[in-house]
Amino acid sequence: MTAATGAREHSRGVPSGTYRLQFHAEFTLDDGAQLAGYLADLGVSHAYASPLLRSAEGSNHGYDTTDHAHVDEARGGREGLDRFVAALHEHGLGLVLDLVPNHMGVDDAHASQWWWSLLELGPDSPHAHAFDVDWAFGGGRVRVPVLGSADDVTELRVTDGELRYYEHRFPIAPGTGEGTPQEVHDRQHYELVDWRRADGDLNYRRFFAINTLAGLRVEDQRVFDATHELALSLVSEGLVDGLRIDHPDGLADPQQYLDRLAEAGGHRWTVVEKILEPGEQLPGDWATAGTTGYDALAEVDGVLVDPAGEPVLTALDTELVGHEVDYAELVHGCKREVTDGILGSEVARLARLVGDLPGVSAEQVVEGLAELLASFPVYRTYLPEGRAQLDATVSAVRERRPDLTAAVDGLHPLLATPHTELATRFEQTSGPVMAKGVEDSAYYRWARFVMLNEVGGDPAHFGVPVADFHAAQEHRAAERSVSMTTLSTHDTKRSEDVRARLAVLAELPEEWADLVRGWLARHPLADRPLAHLVWQNLVGAWPLSRERAQAYVEKAAREAGTSTTYTAPDAEFEATLHAMVDAAFDDPTTRSEIDAFVERITPFGWSNSLTQKLLQLTIAGVPDVYQGTELWDFSLVDPDNRRPVDFTARRELLTGLDDGAVPAVDASGAAKLLVVSRVLRHRRDSPGSFSRYEPVGVTGSAADHAVAFDRGGVVTVATRLPVGLAATGWGDTALELSHGGWRDLLTGTRVVSDAHGVAVAELLAALPVALLVKD
Repeated sequence: MTAATGAREHSRGVPSGTYRLQFHAEFTLDDGAQLAGYLADLGVSHAYASPLLRSAEGSNHGYDTTDHAHVDEARGGREGLDRFVAALHEHGLGLVLDLVPNHMGVDDAHASQWWWSLLELGPDSPHAHAFDVDWAFGGGRVRVPVLGSADDVTELRVTDGELRYYEHRFPIAPGTGEGTPQEVHDRQHYELVDWRRADGDLNYRRFFAINTLAGLRVEDQRVFDATHELALSLVSEGLVDGLRIDHPDGLADPQQYLDRLAEAGGHRWTVVEKILEPGEQLPGDWATAGTTGYDALAEVDGVLVDPAGEPVLTALDTELVGHEVDYAELVHGCKREVTDGILGSEVARLARLVGDLPGVSAEQVVEGLAELLASFPVYRTYLPEGRAQLDATVSAVRERRPDLTAAVDGLHPLLATPHTELATRFEQTSGPVMAKGVEDSAYYRWARFVMLNEVGGDPAHFGVPVADFHAAQEHRAAERSVSMTTLSTHDTKRSEDVRARLAVLAELPEEWADLVRGWLARHPLADRPLAHLVWQNLVGAWPLSRERAQAYVEKAAREAGTSTTYTAPDAEFEATLHAMVDAAFDDPTTRSEIDAFVERITPFGWSNSLTQKLLQLTIAGVPDVYQGTELWDFSLVDPDNRRPVDFTARRELLTGLDDGAVPAVDASGAAKLLVVSRVLRHRRDSPGSFSRYEPVGVTGSAADHAVAFDRGGVVTVATRLPVGLAATGWGDTALELSHGGWRDLLTGTRVVSDAHGVAVAELLAALPVALLVKD
């Protein structure tokens, strides 16, 4: 079965377009119901909901499910869901639901009855099989890293038949409640330990390094059934039409899981949150329509970047760092910090499974495993698929670390045997090492050009030539035509419009470098690469409130971990960092320079944003619009990208567009809303117009500034590298279209293609993008 065939077979009810909504206590399902008419007018076919099952109290994201049998009451409960779906159906819309099979929230043990039962009854709990606990390593107890220090056992209290540690509640096993609190604690099936021991002594699988998200053994049919009963009933009852699967790489066997889900759910359209490295392909035999779209994001972003800016930005980065950065080495180092630090418990568990290797010390086994994990080029394998990547990684480690040759040679056959506990756990561990080492470390340490530091991207790959973009989209149309595409999510490091504006820096690298040198001289920070990252993000999101800026830089600095960390914050450094950010607002010279530069690059950023959006909406796949991004949205990393959205303003602006003339490209964002609504409506109403992909030739003096393609009924035309274009104009640049009349669905502009094609200057006189149909 080819990937294309598999995707079609497992894609019943393919959306034409989706709109992601983040539900929480302040934006409930009833609030979502009020948007149904607006979403229909916008042109999507489906709302796309964040996780809705009962989650931890106060959760604003829902990825910490505590009870799979109920819709979260704070979000509106089952009654709210019914009202939301009824409103969607009234307007002809469906619903895509985000599911979290890999883990559940256990921060409040009492709120998670499965976890409570496990703690109370240990291996005899009826839910013990649901969790991934190494009982032997814990001496028959599960270790819970919650104490402020080991001495805090003296703070334990027995109250109302429970063991209490400040606000934390824990069960007491039957017949073990006599004696001092410490004596009671010592008789439990759990051991409360210093939170610092999570790095090396934990004995249950987690989501990444988050102790309060315990891994689930969804490969067990009983666990699958129990965790999916409600979700699948919503599918069978017609309330849910499609599914998004969170973090499939955490599962023991993603293919088995997707097969079960497809069979139980009637092969509904399902996408997986799988991060593909550049050039990597999704396994062809997975029962899925494709990914959630980070791969498409990287392709679209790349075509906006001017490769001519790379030397100057690299030179600036080298100047600030003190040496030229070897990104591969930086990534390796970051990943080793993860294997030797926050995921040390997971590496130790792998080593216990390896046991004794002849002629290899226990220390070398741990070191060999850590090196293999740090050198792995993709998130994970799915043996036997991916065996070549494992083999290549072993060869790379042997070359890098000859002293570990015996260790990796001994580990190789063990890790290459599919479906063993060791091989599977290694696969489950390599993804978190990649995510924490790259997305949450290296991306914050290498500030050469942060527009490229995005989930699914490669900061070392400076731009995508138009020919390569076309090749990627032809492959997408042939193999993954119903996969999701996206530009912004709740997990992106910065929103699409921030990245579109930052892309302009690659066209003005000298001007940018001069500004950065001046700001660093005026407001010095010891961590100069971090300062460069901060200045880029401030300019990308400007104007923004001081509070948003300060919250972002604190998170960025602690994620980078070079000068301060979450667990050991450096108050003096952070004070200097916050003072630098204050200077952006308060220093007259710096403020005026920022204002002037942002004013200069903003129109070019708008052009990039419109191009970026039109490309994403018209390439093959199911385009998703993240909440609020139908207008300009200059958000940074979460929680900044989860701020309230003014839907009233968007509804009014959309109504005005339907009644009025073509909007100007200005701060209102109406031009972006025009692009989003017109394309989504056409995809919904004329799906046959998006049936193939063929590059459209561009000739003339400014041909490099255009990207154009034919989807089988519509032709996309978009501007790239707008700074350079402003200096030359379109001149004689023309599109090679079939003879006859063409009409732009965005502006209504009519043009005629003759022997010379269509003049791009005439076509793009009002907007930097166009969507053509035969007139």
